[in-house]
Formats: sequence, C-alpha cells, structure tokens
Amino acid sequence: MFSAKQARLDARRYRARGVRGTARDLLELAGDVTGASVLEVGGGVGAIEIELLAAGAERATDVELSGEYEEEAQKLLAERGLSDRVERRVGDFVTEPAEPHDVVVMHRVVCCYPDVDALVGAGAACAQRRMVLTYPQERWYTRAGIGVINLLMRLNRSDFRAFVHPVARISAAAEEKGLALGEQRRGGIFWESAAFERTTARA
Repeated sequence: MFSAKQARLDARRYRARGVRGTARDLLELAGDVTGASVLEVGGGVGAIEIELLAAGAERATDVELSGEYEEEAQKLLAERGLSDRVERRVGDFVTEPAEPHDVVVMHRVVCCYPDVDALVGAGAACAQRRMVLTYPQERWYTRAGIGVINLLMRLNRSDFRAFVHPVARISAAAEEKGLALGEQRRGGIFWESAAFERTTARA
C-alpha cells in the first residue's frame, strides 16, 4: 500500500491538482502558521507540509514509516526550492519521537496505527500550539469498510491492518498531554478532521 508506485502516483496527483478534500481541511484547521515549525507524521510525499511552508511556516519535519516515499518527496522539495527547510526521517514516530514543533499534522495516519493512545499521545506531546489530524468517522459503515480492507489484506498475505479507533480515545490521548478539542469537520461520509489546541504548558 505504501510503495514507490503509490508515491509516484501521489506526487503526480499533487502536481496536477494540489491538495484537496481532508488534506485541504487540515491546512485550514492549522490556522495561521506564519513563522511556525511543522511536524508531519506519516506525510507521504509531503504535500501538506509543502503547502504549509508556502503559507508562511518557517520549517518542517516529516517522520514517515515507509522509506518508499523518499525519492518522490525529495523531487517535490527540490522543484519548489524547499530542500533546505524540510528534514525528512524514516522511522516509527512512536518509538523515535521528534522534538517539539508548533504545529503537528497527522493526515489519515491514526487509522494505520494499532496503538492510538501512543500515536496521538506522542503527537500531542510534540505540539506546542496545535495538532490537526484526520481519522475515520466512528460509524458502522466505516467499520464495515475497514473490515473489508483488512480481509483483502489478509488474503493478500499482507501484515497491514486498518483501524477505526474510538474518537473518545483519540480525544483523551490528546487531552492527557494538555490539548483541548477545538473545531471538527466531516470529510464526506468516511473521514473526520479535528484541531486540538494547547491549553497547558508542555511538561
């Protein structure tokens, strides 16, 4: 699912159409990023962080579990003259956490990680101002759809599994690290995006 072929497709789509849908929602939920540092977890080819840099962010860090995105991501950064403003890392964000950033972004990442408390908690701990993320709506049909995806993955002998984590647990993991839920948006019938604001100083 997270192959070099998919990376080429994502980069080609971004060049042609920019960011749309829930990715656009996260850009808007991030608010004013002038001079901010951005941490994107599971950013793929890096389209969202590129857009946030264009909107005024100072620098960005991308932590991506799959190394298959790196070649296309570096091409996009070079095309836009941003190579010196973005640091890309390959690894598990939960076990290899990053330093604090003003804004943390997780676009359609929560559904790909089994331990929602650890992932969201790690992201919230890094967010000095705001964390924005997208996750599946907690509905019967999203659970059914994810169930079909997981069945296909199992039949294809893939270890990948997707998850519909309880929204209450997502919020609780963020709140435990001093963030409070702000705006929420529905993205069609499947996705939901949310912004969490820092209300207490980081420990």
